[in-house]
Amino acid sequence: MRLFLSLVPPGPVRALLRDRMQGLVAARWQSDAQLHATLRFIGETDRHGAEALLLALGAERFTQIEARLNGFGWFDRRDRVDQLWAGLAPRDSLAALHARLDRLCVRAGFAPEGRKFVPHVTLARFARSTAPDPAGIARWMASQPPLPGDRFGFDELLLMQSHVGHDGSVYEPIAAFAMRG
Repeated sequence: MRLFLSLVPPGPVRALLRDRMQGLVAARWQSDAQLHATLRFIGETDRHGAEALLLALGAERFTQIEARLNGFGWFDRRDRVDQLWAGLAPRDSLAALHARLDRLCVRAGFAPEGRKFVPHVTLARFARSTAPDPAGIARWMASQPPLPGDRFGFDELLLMQSHVGHDGSVYEPIAAFAMRG
């Protein structure tokens, strides 16, 4: 099974993001069920690895985190845009939770996270053959009104399973861990 840990923005925030998801022909826009912030990608594991992770997560207590939307950005591969995203701020509290979850995953037997942590919610993905160049994404970003700066809370940390299919990934919650204020 392919696992990751995530936070899902509240419904009104997801609705606001969905309203912005238009105007890029080659974009494979995310569905409402796909909008989340990945805190720690775990990857492929078996039932035993998943059980070890569930035990480790169940022994922890998590504090509620507040964030706000913070502009748009993109990831690229070999000079082609791969993903378009909306950023999350402030970075410090999200990065601290990411680091804590990384340590917890390592104690549960998983390799340390190798990628730099950028707090974001992916809005669209692009096939390499139809991906816009960075200038096209920059034009789209410049055409967008600013994202509102209202803070919102994340109430739970989710352990998710990703099922990869022809129409993109489907995410299934495996477990939820309350984040208390």
